[in-house]
Amino acid sequence: MGRMRVYTDGACSGNPGPGGWAWASVDGRSASGAEAQTTNQRMEVQAVLEALRALDGPIEIVSDSTYVVNCFNQDWWKGWIARGWRNTAKKPVANRDLWEPLIELYQQRRSELDFTWVKGHSGDRMNDLVDRLAVEASKAMQASLGLGAVAPLAAEPEPEPAPWPTSAAVWVVGTTDPTPDERAALTSAVDRLDPGHDVLVSGLRRGVELDAAERACRRGIPLAAVLPFADPDRRWSSDDRDRFAKMWTSAAWQVVLDGDPSQPGRAVDARNDWIATQVTGAVVVGDHSLSEQLDRAGIGVVSI
Repeated sequence: MGRMRVYTDGACSGNPGPGGWAWASVDGRSASGAEAQTTNQRMEVQAVLEALRALDGPIEIVSDSTYVVNCFNQDWWKGWIARGWRNTAKKPVANRDLWEPLIELYQQRRSELDFTWVKGHSGDRMNDLVDRLAVEASKAMQASLGLGAVAPLAAEPEPEPAPWPTSAAVWVVGTTDPTPDERAALTSAVDRLDPGHDVLVSGLRRGVELDAAERACRRGIPLAAVLPFADPDRRWSSDDRDRFAKMWTSAAWQVVLDGDPSQPGRAVDARNDWIATQVTGAVVVGDHSLSEQLDRAGIGVVSI
């Protein structure tokens, strides 16, 4: 028996503020709801929780939220439970009141459930449907709170074109804590690039991204640096900040996106979404889920 594909999405005005969630199955069933004071991430999780509460049998959840998909495909939930609902920074896991019942359902139905990421606003009909339903639920909540008429949701702008030649661009991305074997494989991958043709795109995060940028510069490969927001290194050690500054000033192209530094994970996800539209190849280290996403998007991927 095949799995029923069920799309989920969340929306929020203000973040935090009035928000909505929605799910829809490919056989025509759907539901939506709203909260007066919530966040976009909470609504993304709520949508999945409501879908699994409503639907039985084997299900493939399709979401444009890496926050949701990576929790299960990268087993974040196992670490949270093992650490007593603390994250890797030893802080309480955000949105535990929603994650806990969702993960409990997942454990009960694990053999029946799959999670798939889809790029938002990319023309997927079902993703567009649940986005619209979640936004409509959020707008209805705003109206019920007497917040006045809500302007129609503006179409998401097309990403600005990259200043580098996209056809020659290879993005290097991955773990902030690579193993010695991963570092060796990364060095080999960068060394295969052609200084006379290729461009290496890097977000300059510590670990894989900064290592690759330094290797590219030593080999004379043009560097394109993309930051999710300004000054992402402000809390790094002095040595890492020095490395970052050197690579930033060495970059042939510099792009700073308008991500929110108070939500660095979300800002990095947005950075990744943008870079993925501006490259034709990628080297991904220690992130199998991202490798699969890029492969489905038609980007040539070397996965380490």
